[in-house]
Amino acid sequence: MTALLESAERTVPLRPRTRSRSLLPGRRIAYVYVLPFFLVFAAFSVYPWIATAWVSLHDTRLTTYNESNWIGLANYRDLLSNHFFWNAFRNTLTIGIISTVPQLCMALGIAHLLNYRLRGRTFFRVAILMPYATSLAAATVIFAELFDPKLGLINWALQTLHLPTVDWQGSTWPSQIAVSTIVTWRWTGYNALIYLAGMQAISTDLYEAAAMDGAGRWAQFRNVTIPGLRPTILFTIVVSTIGAAQLFGEPLLYHNGLPDGGTQNQYQTLGLLMYQQGWTNDRLGLASATAWTMFLIIVLAVATNLLLARRRERRDGRRGSLVTAAPEVTAS
Repeated sequence: MTALLESAERTVPLRPRTRSRSLLPGRRIAYVYVLPFFLVFAAFSVYPWIATAWVSLHDTRLTTYNESNWIGLANYRDLLSNHFFWNAFRNTLTIGIISTVPQLCMALGIAHLLNYRLRGRTFFRVAILMPYATSLAAATVIFAELFDPKLGLINWALQTLHLPTVDWQGSTWPSQIAVSTIVTWRWTGYNALIYLAGMQAISTDLYEAAAMDGAGRWAQFRNVTIPGLRPTILFTIVVSTIGAAQLFGEPLLYHNGLPDGGTQNQYQTLGLLMYQQGWTNDRLGLASATAWTMFLIIVLAVATNLLLARRRERRDGRRGSLVTAAPEVTAS
């Protein structure tokens, strides 16, 4: 009998060991599955990021890449004292604002309409995504023809209405509005689908409760939909900010593939300036410094958006706590 008890005591602590050993191969296989992503990320993201920072500290030329000289932060000093950099920065800021704000507002309205039961809403959901699926080159060429100062349909419509025509390519604000129109047309449907997915995640009980309290559609949209979509709205703002800071294809193709951003650099963005510095002016070090400056600007903009969002959440949380505490005070 004692022999049986001793054998049982010996076998009891061995069970978790055999179980843990059986889990080890599964964990190792999981790391093997994830490893290709980290290898690709390190090769195509981390290494270029570090290499760009190293090149930005050298006087590197495209024709003599292996003969670069260490100059420290001279490229950054030259960049911050360069008129073209600040011009591109202003253009990037203005184009980003006049393309992002109307884009997100229209996307929110379209998503709100598609959230209701409409006839053929599946067709409309697919149709609003077609501009995003369209080739950037084809879309930009079409809009360049529409905004042509002499033969474009936009000026033809203005002449029909007895209004003065606009130089959509030579003037500053009209050219920036034309580029922003291309960006808005391509990305509105994409953001609308993101908002629509966020709206469908909101509980229908909240809308039913608001309807029972006598709230109309506008009141439901303002008091139920918008608060429920705040994380989604913050996500689209951050993504749109990053996209606006990296704007490159639309202004490049709008000026026939030239990185000048117009005859007077009136819509040259930071992306076009970086391309012009590196591949036209043969200064890879200065272009790398521009790339890292763009990265810091994006980080600062994203951090500002997140900080403002957190402050808004804290303020709303304090208001909610005051509202819930008020009945308790009156009841006492």
